[in-house]
Amino acid sequence: MSDHLWIPDHAGSTPLPPRRAILVGGIAAAAFAGTAAAQSPENAPTAGPVRPGRGSQLTGKIGVVTGAARGIGRAIAVELAANGADVAAIDICGFVSPASNAAPATPEDLAETIRQVQATGRRALAIQADIRNIEALREAADRVEAELGQINVVVANAAIQRWKPLLEMDDSDWRDVIDNNLNGTANTIRAFAPKMVTRKSGRIIVLSSMQGKHGTKDASSYSASKWGILGLMKSAAIELGPHGITVNALIPGLVDTPLTHYETRYREAIAETQSNPPEHPTPEQVWNARKVQVPLKVGWLRPEDVSPAAVFLASDAAAMVTGAEYEVTGGDSAHNV
Repeated sequence: MSDHLWIPDHAGSTPLPPRRAILVGGIAAAAFAGTAAAQSPENAPTAGPVRPGRGSQLTGKIGVVTGAARGIGRAIAVELAANGADVAAIDICGFVSPASNAAPATPEDLAETIRQVQATGRRALAIQADIRNIEALREAADRVEAELGQINVVVANAAIQRWKPLLEMDDSDWRDVIDNNLNGTANTIRAFAPKMVTRKSGRIIVLSSMQGKHGTKDASSYSASKWGILGLMKSAAIELGPHGITVNALIPGLVDTPLTHYETRYREAIAETQSNPPEHPTPEQVWNARKVQVPLKVGWLRPEDVSPAAVFLASDAAAMVTGAEYEVTGGDSAHNV
């Protein structure tokens, strides 16, 4: 079976409008500009007046992305760069744990991310580090500031996933997933946020999952880790808000990444809508089974479908957004409270 998910042919379909296009109404801008100052204290924090591009322009910003060698992490790193940011891409680029169903990322994967970032005309820095090692992350933070400049945006994305029934788990199946996903995300915040506190400004974006919004059969350690990230995010938003730092969570649905490229995951996805999933399902079978329940009629998203939301949360337009959860699921989240 191919190690890549099946991508349907969209030929002949109605094209979607450009996702990065921004429409600004001059009359509305003038109207709002006249009322905001009259009702708000002078010098109160604000996202500022309406202006073109403020939801996508990151020129002059320095971003850090963990788990950036491939998948959603790579897409976010390249999307930040495409919108003006210089990027430090961090990844372990090697074995993490026997509790990971996905093949490890490689140094070559990270080099490809750097190539794609540099292709946008931005500076890029590759760092191999394990997010479970907070001292390594603190050293990475110092290196980023020394080589690229002051850090404005941190995206804590790195994660592993284990599919195994709770009562059949080895200790590592639970411990290592929690340690990498939840503790590693906390380490990332603890290592990089002090740089932002010093300057009273910054954006932190953590990656949760729709599996962190509900229980998941045979993936309890992953769901628990991603649910914990939401509590971490909200707590960090409360603590770091007085320092001018926002903390928010991106919550992807099923995305075409190495974490989904294996039969157990395929069967679990089909089982959401069918009582007897095939023993050896194909990506096409998964797509067709899942798209029935997704409002936008897609079986899964691509990493680049998620990354534009990270740009918004990193931008000046999101100055008043913190402690929030942004679900990017093709509408699958409409089925959840």
